[in-house]
Amino acid sequence: MDEEIWRGSNVLITGGLGFIGSNLARRLVDLGAKVTILDNLLKLGGGNISNVKDIMKKIKIIRKDVRDWSAVKNAVQSKEFVFHLAAQVDQTTAMKNPKLDVEINCGGTLNILEACRLYNTKAKIVYTSSRVVVGEPVYLPVDEEHPTNPKNIYGINKLAAEKYCILYNKVYDSQTTVLRLSNVYGPRAQLRHPHYGVLNLFIGYALTSRTIPIYGDGSQSRDYVFVEDVVEALILAAENERSVGEVFLVGSGKEIKLIDIAKMVIEIVGKGDYEFVPYPPTLDKTDVRRFVVDYSKIRKFLGWAPNTTLYNGISKTVEFYRKNLRDYLP
Repeated sequence: MDEEIWRGSNVLITGGLGFIGSNLARRLVDLGAKVTILDNLLKLGGGNISNVKDIMKKIKIIRKDVRDWSAVKNAVQSKEFVFHLAAQVDQTTAMKNPKLDVEINCGGTLNILEACRLYNTKAKIVYTSSRVVVGEPVYLPVDEEHPTNPKNIYGINKLAAEKYCILYNKVYDSQTTVLRLSNVYGPRAQLRHPHYGVLNLFIGYALTSRTIPIYGDGSQSRDYVFVEDVVEALILAAENERSVGEVFLVGSGKEIKLIDIAKMVIEIVGKGDYEFVPYPPTLDKTDVRRFVVDYSKIRKFLGWAPNTTLYNGISKTVEFYRKNLRDYLP
């Protein structure tokens, strides 16, 4: 990381009051950047003003929606870096309300791209996509050459947004980069909504002595990556010219079953229990059963690799919520 690049730089983070966005904002403030956050605090989303309460005087917050063209147009101007994290991130909501998902995940992304094309052509744009664009893997670990065949509305719209970013780079020379994130966990994620952020949700259940629900037999696997490592990847992607026009997978490279995650959380928290419950009908058809990332491309291009073991990351996360639980409960 080149700290000189960030000192005094003008940065926009859409969705900056959310889980990943707020961790990114805090890191950039530490690096000396001038951070502006655009966030609408959408109900049942991940936004939480508590995520930035201790840095409020060091950042600027615009409480507007990424679907608001006027707000986006004004926000991107004079920014050297635009991190586009604002999204509808609940896969269940996407299936129930596909129009909302399209409006935010596709329309909001096009607003960012068009605003930068028209008013700030030099801005570096880093877009956070998701592992769900892949769908059910045909081989493991998954790399960037893997076919994309998403299994739900959310995945389809995130893939469309990726393609907008790459198209704008090829046609308009927009400085875009896409990071496909695996399952991210860590401090400042919401604990209220059961439809995303499964590892953090498990931690919340254990800390409040509620039984952790596990769909099916718990054999489904994921690749969990700590939020501090993800923030590092975002910053490296923004500052490095080699990332322009590229798509990178970001994960730990470690596959772990859901049942084993639940057991580890219970061990670290020191209390809790779990139970197996049936899949909801729609989720049973859309859920991916196995996933793990090959992060060799981002390591080769940007020198990134995860630094946090799963056990240490969960321990740090539990410690954070023990001290701040009231800010993240319903």
